[in-house]
Amino acid sequence: MDKVSPDCPYPGCFFCVMKEGNPSKRRASILKFFRELPSQDDDGQVLPISGLWNTAMAHPNDPEFIELGIFECMVALIWKGLKNRRWLSHDQNIYIPYYAAHIIGSYTMNMEEFAESAIHAGVTPPLVELLRGRLTWVEQRVAVRALGHLATYTNTFPAVASHGEILELAIQLAMSSLEIVYSHFYQYADRRLSYHCDLLTRGMGGVEMESRKAEEWASQLQCWSLQLINCFAFKPEFLPTICKPEFLVKLPGMWGGLVNENSPAGIGLLRTICHHKLGRGPVASCPGIIEALCNIARSSDDWQYMAIDCLLWLIQDPSTCHKVIDKAVPALVDLAEITNLGDHKKLGDYIVNVLQECLQSQGTGRNTISNHVKELIEELLNSKHRLKWEKSMPKEDLHIKQAAALVVKLEGNSLFSSGNIAGAASKYSEALSLCPMRSKKERVVLYSNRAQCHLLLQQPLAAISDATRALCLHSPLNRHAKSLWRRAQAYDMLDLAKESLLDAILFINECSQSNDPDLSLRQNKVPDYAERLVKKQMRAAWLFREAAIKHGGVHGEGDAGDIYGQESDGSEWETASESDIGNDGRAEMGDDDDDDSEWKNEDKRKDKYDKVTLKDLKHGYNVHLAEDQS
Repeated sequence: MDKVSPDCPYPGCFFCVMKEGNPSKRRASILKFFRELPSQDDDGQVLPISGLWNTAMAHPNDPEFIELGIFECMVALIWKGLKNRRWLSHDQNIYIPYYAAHIIGSYTMNMEEFAESAIHAGVTPPLVELLRGRLTWVEQRVAVRALGHLATYTNTFPAVASHGEILELAIQLAMSSLEIVYSHFYQYADRRLSYHCDLLTRGMGGVEMESRKAEEWASQLQCWSLQLINCFAFKPEFLPTICKPEFLVKLPGMWGGLVNENSPAGIGLLRTICHHKLGRGPVASCPGIIEALCNIARSSDDWQYMAIDCLLWLIQDPSTCHKVIDKAVPALVDLAEITNLGDHKKLGDYIVNVLQECLQSQGTGRNTISNHVKELIEELLNSKHRLKWEKSMPKEDLHIKQAAALVVKLEGNSLFSSGNIAGAASKYSEALSLCPMRSKKERVVLYSNRAQCHLLLQQPLAAISDATRALCLHSPLNRHAKSLWRRAQAYDMLDLAKESLLDAILFINECSQSNDPDLSLRQNKVPDYAERLVKKQMRAAWLFREAAIKHGGVHGEGDAGDIYGQESDGSEWETASESDIGNDGRAEMGDDDDDDSEWKNEDKRKDKYDKVTLKDLKHGYNVHLAEDQS
């Protein structure tokens, strides 16, 4: 190389080359550097590699290095690390295969032509070796990331798929990644490899930060494995390999956690599988998946629409409808008043049409639907007919109906206050039958109040149903604070920690942004009952929980419900109506969303809550948007 800084002791230094002012000389020097680097054994090689890594992360669409042979250089370095353990253990060369695979992944995440160049340079075989675990889980993580990017493109997918073991390896990694990271890194802080710690924290943190980053990287390892599998799932010929019961049953529980919320993870893969007829059969036959899909469909996160799509496709398929209808219809009925959900316009109307077709196509034998399901669909269709009928009613008659519903609701409030919870629930049901369908704000209150009754009557499924209906009616969608809180507790009663946690966090977030005096802050503090539930569910939904239990880790021992001790008789079940708690801690029933409703509540609390913000979730299976910076 022609130009070396007089202060630099290394001939041919990459950083000096990059300062070359003559473009022609600079390109020639870079080309020579990429060709010669793999054959050199000098100390300090990790420095230019880390510089290239920084450049790839900052400018992944810049073609210069691709044209000059960076992929060929990275391939040679990975092979060198795999074949020459003496070289790998010398100086800081242990970092080089990680950086090399990361560079390949960064340059192939956006540009198909770069991915084609990478395939021609032979990146796939060494990446497969890293995916096999020839080094450690840290290299597996960047290998699966790079292979996932290569498999995304039409022109490069065949080259990835030609390595038959990649799909099987990705499936095994998706199922075992959390346990691998827990047992090989997280569990014993004093046994952690130093280069792992350096890569995780960039040398800026101690044991606690290493542990937090390990959880994030473990989630990425699993989610990127699922993204790679998802690329195969678009091709019907690979579905038999993917749709094994032992794998399918685990998919609903694979989520990014709070550390990686912008990945659809398991539900994204399930949606791709259910989109094809060959995938719907195994999903419908797998125990537990339909219940999990129903829970996700009712949830308030950004992957809700994916679960709804799965349920609708399964219902519309004659070969799977009879297997899922009893579980899927109640969830879909709860969601039938959603207007728009993301890009899904008039989703509620579409759900109604699908269920109506289902009812009309019922036959004999296995296609016969149960009386309970038939009643649910007919009740839903009657409510739609009622809405049309009310549109032709004089306004005076609608006001009379609304006034009558108000009177009955107040009777329900009175019964609730006197301790007659079942009687109150009955009155709220009567008020719902009277209340005009277009009076959405009032119906939100009635459904939410009835959900509170179901909670106190120890009927969590009914509480979830009513709280979900209130959330679907509310504007904005899924943002009614009290219904979120009530549903969070109902999920807690069913030991559904993840669902309870998400609702509890959204509840606190909504309260922090509310102008409703019912939900105003007190000393800028999250109330104890909300904090207690969030902590409990974070423990129970902890990403490493299963691995910790299996390996005897302290974080996984015991029942999460015992962490905070035994609850008193006046426990959180009676504080579900968070804005209706008197100073004595006794729950009272009041109206929800007083600023949004014509039915005013006289009791006002002056509590306010800290804002807890979830990251903006991104739709679709585009992992490119979830790239980490290390």
